[in-house]
Amino acid sequence: MSTEQYKKEVGMMNLEKLIEEREYISAEPFPVPDKELLQRFEQLYTGAVNDVLREFALLNQALPRRIIPLREYRTVAGIAFTVKSAPNAKITGEMEFRAQMLDEMSANAFVVWDTSRDQKATLWGGVMTATAKGKQVKAACIDGGIRDTHQILEADFPVFYEYRISNGSLGRCLITHYQVPLQIDDVTIKPGDVVLGDIDGVLVVPRAIAYEVLTRAEEIKENEKKIFGWVKEGQSVKDITDKGGYF
Repeated sequence: MSTEQYKKEVGMMNLEKLIEEREYISAEPFPVPDKELLQRFEQLYTGAVNDVLREFALLNQALPRRIIPLREYRTVAGIAFTVKSAPNAKITGEMEFRAQMLDEMSANAFVVWDTSRDQKATLWGGVMTATAKGKQVKAACIDGGIRDTHQILEADFPVFYEYRISNGSLGRCLITHYQVPLQIDDVTIKPGDVVLGDIDGVLVVPRAIAYEVLTRAEEIKENEKKIFGWVKEGQSVKDITDKGGYF
């Protein structure tokens, strides 16, 4: 084998491994029904789940702090439905592609929208909210702009976003992909992952470990009940830490 052939084969093998890691989307079912899994996640909060992800050596699962909740939400959990758009002057075909995307959204989805750091357009508004709510979508996370905010608030639909502006999307940006892996800063989001949102922001739990993370986070919640009880009783910090408590 020549040096050139060797380099080519090695390069292809490395690229194939990267492609598999980045682009593989699991459809493996959870050990419990999706609805039950999400309801149990909604009894938790992002901080506790994030601590569990750290135990799995996953430190980059929280979406950037620029993405904030529109209201002080309690936990909402859904299955990631991903969307990718980018600034673009083109308009032709946008509405048809958007309609196709909306048709494929299903109940319990948590929309995660990568706008390619668009700073001028809005990707979510009143009509999108009404459509999503009608399809029993759980929430939407937009790494970019929203508008028609009063309509979103009236619909009582959880939205996480970066900024608000009245600019619409047509003529300013274009939806390029949906249901593909996304990279928002250092967070990878794949269709089918579990996404949680609350007052502290948005967190992504990889599908392959979601049930393990859930059961461990439930353990932490029970442990915290004990710790809060010990604190309320007036026990000392030393007594609490000696029993395995933490602060």
